[in-house]
Amino acid sequence: MPAQTLGARLSQSLKEHGVDTVFGIPGVHNVELYRGIEQAGITHILARHEQGAGFMADGYARASGKPGVAFIISGPGLTNIMTPMGQAYSDSVPLLVISSCLPDGAAMPGRLHQMRDQVGAATAVCDWSEYAGDSDTAFALLDRAFDEFANQRPRPKHITVPLDVLSEIGEPIGASVPFLQQLPPDPAPIADLAARINSAQKPLFIFGGGSVAASNAARNIVQKAGAAVFATYAGRGVIDAAWPLNYGATLTRTDSVQVLKQADLVVAIGTELAEVDLLRGTLGHGGQLARIDVDQAALDDWHRADLKILADADLALAALLPQINKSGAKWDAAKVAARKAAFRAQADSDTPGIVPYIDALHRALPTDALIYSDMTQFAYVAKQVYPMQVPAHWHHPYGFGTLGYALPAAIGGKIARPDSAVVAIAGDYGFQYTMQELGVAAELSLTLPIILWDNGKLKEIEDAMIRSQIAPNAVVAQNPDFSLLAKAYGAGYAAPTDPASFQMAVATALTAGRPTLIHLSPD
Repeated sequence: MPAQTLGARLSQSLKEHGVDTVFGIPGVHNVELYRGIEQAGITHILARHEQGAGFMADGYARASGKPGVAFIISGPGLTNIMTPMGQAYSDSVPLLVISSCLPDGAAMPGRLHQMRDQVGAATAVCDWSEYAGDSDTAFALLDRAFDEFANQRPRPKHITVPLDVLSEIGEPIGASVPFLQQLPPDPAPIADLAARINSAQKPLFIFGGGSVAASNAARNIVQKAGAAVFATYAGRGVIDAAWPLNYGATLTRTDSVQVLKQADLVVAIGTELAEVDLLRGTLGHGGQLARIDVDQAALDDWHRADLKILADADLALAALLPQINKSGAKWDAAKVAARKAAFRAQADSDTPGIVPYIDALHRALPTDALIYSDMTQFAYVAKQVYPMQVPAHWHHPYGFGTLGYALPAAIGGKIARPDSAVVAIAGDYGFQYTMQELGVAAELSLTLPIILWDNGKLKEIEDAMIRSQIAPNAVVAQNPDFSLLAKAYGAGYAAPTDPASFQMAVATALTAGRPTLIHLSPD
């Protein structure tokens, strides 16, 4: 290939790293990044806001298993995408943000998009943020990012390149293909864990998002051990919801502690057991605690595990499976079912009226549907009661807890898997953070049901104020006419009034050939 600008050569390198889609917004400071996109055979998705671009790249990564990539301008482009970067960091999503920046040494004040410390700002919300002052550094950082995506806990990276460097002419440089180096377990602690499981009377497993790749081995181990199961929200579906000893994603229920205290051995796999997983400071178990994780910091936290195994979950469980020969565990399936029913009733009582619609949604969707939800009461209830049968198919802003995630992330998911059913779930307030991305879904003619739970207020915040004996304040905002909003963007619209009509609306939207706003109200 002839000599090209660095911006064009970066697109070629991304293509060699397996990138086929980039999300972003062009500007005068990053136009060089766009010079080589078409030549490289990369599709660019034009977002309406950098926050939307970041969430689309996140949703694409979660659906495809490949890193999501975003092109961003200097200054406000970077600050706008920092929220998605923070979300990707907390949820272990591989996201690569490439931004432009002002030339090194530019001391002139008041320049367009000037920031005091662009690298430092991004450092606060990602794994690393680096300045590429020349072509060699830029390509080395690209290779480093994709190598770490393949071999470490996936988290967002940021590379920023000065305007003058992006314009430099040079020869193409081939990408360094990362060599996959999974972290195998030490045989001794695996044998130790097997012995503990085989001798336990009531073993209990907790599966987190880091265990989704180990689902097959996990199901076989749980069945052989006769073990009870909890999942974090991110770990739902690792064990089929139909497993009779599966308590589901109900660790946040206060009464889950009573179950945990019955277990003489708890095995937590691929989970930080963080505050967002438990809604309390400690797990509350009574017996031994064993943990398997790829992150040493998680193993060494305040939970003080009795046995720590540093390894990829799929390799660890593959080594563990043939050593499990237990029989006769003492969990009672009828008691598990009764406890699950009680948890479901509590969720329904906490936020009345939602569970029947969740059941209708489950009837309307295929097992392998991809669901992207926002911070909304509909999702809070659904995460507890929706019966997930496969892992990594319900995506949510779990850790960072940002509003505005669902719609753009679902767009990214649909682009990654165009033949799959993809659904977005948002609340009326959070939807308005990124509702402009409805234009992207309509522009691309994406078949995308968007379930809008409209209770006319920040209901979860209002409830929190009431519980805290605070007079509700600043929790009601005037909403637009959502039917006219959908029409303005060229999207479909439905306003079902009961679970049956809601189920029909979702089924219809799954074949509509365009996005459909499905407007639900508690009234």
